Amino acid sequence: MEHGQITLGREQSARLLAWGIRFFLTAALTASQTPGGYAPFALGCIAAAGPGAGGIAALAGAGVGAALFLEFSDALPCLATGILIFTAATAFQGSRALNRPKVTALTAAGFSMAVGGIYVIQSLAPLDHLMPCVAAAGLTGASAWFFRPLFSPGGDQSLADGMLFLAAALLLALADLEVLGLSLGRMLLCVLLAYTAYDRGTVAGASAGLGLGLTADLCAGTGSGLFTAGFGLAGLLAGSRKGCRRSSAALAFLAACLAALLPVRDPLAQPLMMEAVIGTGIFLLLPGRLFGGKRVKRLEPAAENAAAGNRLKEQLTKAAGALRDLYDSMGRGAPQSTDENPAIVFDRAAEKVCRGCALCELCWQKEYTGTFNALNDATPYLLERGRAVPKDFPRYFADRCIHLPDFLTAVNGELSAFLLRRQYRRQLEETRRSARGQYAQLSELLTATAAGLGEAVTTAGAAPACRVGAVLRPKEGETACGDTVVSFQTERGQWCLLLADGMGSGEAARKESALTCRLLRQFLEAGIEPEAALKTLNSAMALRGAETGSFTTIDLCVLDPASGGAAFYKFGAAPSYLKKGGIVRRITGASLPAGLRGAPASPDVTRVTLDPGGFVVMISDGVADPGRDEWLQNLLAGWSGEDPQVLAGLILSESIQRERLQDDCGVQVLYRPLPGAKKV
Repeated sequence: MEHGQITLGREQSARLLAWGIRFFLTAALTASQTPGGYAPFALGCIAAAGPGAGGIAALAGAGVGAALFLEFSDALPCLATGILIFTAATAFQGSRALNRPKVTALTAAGFSMAVGGIYVIQSLAPLDHLMPCVAAAGLTGASAWFFRPLFSPGGDQSLADGMLFLAAALLLALADLEVLGLSLGRMLLCVLLAYTAYDRGTVAGASAGLGLGLTADLCAGTGSGLFTAGFGLAGLLAGSRKGCRRSSAALAFLAACLAALLPVRDPLAQPLMMEAVIGTGIFLLLPGRLFGGKRVKRLEPAAENAAAGNRLKEQLTKAAGALRDLYDSMGRGAPQSTDENPAIVFDRAAEKVCRGCALCELCWQKEYTGTFNALNDATPYLLERGRAVPKDFPRYFADRCIHLPDFLTAVNGELSAFLLRRQYRRQLEETRRSARGQYAQLSELLTATAAGLGEAVTTAGAAPACRVGAVLRPKEGETACGDTVVSFQTERGQWCLLLADGMGSGEAARKESALTCRLLRQFLEAGIEPEAALKTLNSAMALRGAETGSFTTIDLCVLDPASGGAAFYKFGAAPSYLKKGGIVRRITGASLPAGLRGAPASPDVTRVTLDPGGFVVMISDGVADPGRDEWLQNLLAGWSGEDPQVLAGLILSESIQRERLQDDCGVQVLYRPLPGAKKV
């Protein structure tokens, strides 16, 4: 008997604990709100809690949370939706078909849409409130889906995904809690994303990043896709470092955040960059036991590795397709940008003042043409000044109007509202264009990454190592060179040569060209295809250029040393040269420098084959004028050495004698050795 009492007491304690968890979780989740005063995570928690005492505890928690965190006008529809969800769960408690996770999620989303839709229809601007209502309904259904395994374990759903979603929802509630102007909640979101991506790999990192980004964008009400772009790319790159050192994943995460946020002019971009930096630091300080101790890179069988690569490629392709469809749908569904007719200002003012006036019939019927002309003539002055004054109207109208001060007051009130509506529509259109561009660019990045997964990786030692030489010289009178040259070899074995020329000369130009090379190198080392990386970089630099007025030429050569296949990518760069023996080929491009075209612009691409014993020569425009570079072609044709550093120095010396250092000079030379040549 005593044993039975102990067991009963434990069960009762467990039930009380479960009810308490549902109560406090729902109350806390009410603080995570979306534009319009919706609390979708709390409603999803009520749906996942189901019928019975657990559902009552969750509903009570929503009531307490609504009282603490919501306005009274927002708390009523929230509680009404919660009661409907709980009532439906109780009514269909015995039905297995209607208690499935998908049905529960759809039911919760439907009730949220139904109740919210009533308030949207009754609002003064239904179209403006429709999208926040739809987004909140979608988040309610998603919350019910992810929270279900937390309260009813044992199904096909992932408990880990539910915990991740719950952690993100709770952290979003802390987004408004700031320390020195930085959001504590967003810092911890960065830590959560970095941990998830590093621990679970590329696919989970990209999926978690896109999911967290979309949810954060909806909760913040930005509409610009800022969090989606930053978190999505950060999760993708950090996940690609799974199995490597944690510091490399942290650097990849931080580099992706900076690449996505640096060119953005949104007010949230700068705080989010600092929050990403701090979040990355916290991620590095996490104890190693959270990651299973010291990581050892596991070797998998070739067949399993290939199958995993194919699955990853397929999932990335699907994610890219989804983003592309979203981009297309935003273009199709966007309304035509039409300005509101200013005449509505006078119509609404007349409704308030003229309807009860004794001269209403005279002004608006017998003398309608004169009244119409008077108001039409005054319109340009109103729109230019932003308010109406008596002198804006013709004398015959001003003298006849017996309620002119009241009419002017009404006109000024309606005019202020009209100007605010017009400004809002223009900002909304700009935000929509920015979001579409970010979704399209992220789709291209994912597509390019997926395409790269199917390529064979060159094994080390399969081809002779190439040799590279480079020289830089600043413009006469300057201490810093505005050109930057970089060369490196990717994990696939490809050699990449970069030469960037910043606008102007001196330290400012050096910083621009160095930033360009650093970002492009990070993209290429992350496995992103060169053309997609360059298009992304061009879009980012176009946004930067709108503020700084700067641009940069980019010259990129990618060489496969095994086959000799090479590709030149140029954004406004000077000609490059291929040399084999006494034969010299000149490679040019006609595109503008990166940052001068805001639309997704593609670089000029030239594909060639570099034979063994051949040279690639890349120069900036300060070395030789593209219109008179015969001397350089003759020098290359007549040179018979094999040291690329010697050739680079010779080109620079001859250029100084001819061009007199009128601009910054940069030269980079790559040599593909003959088979059997000794490594120098």
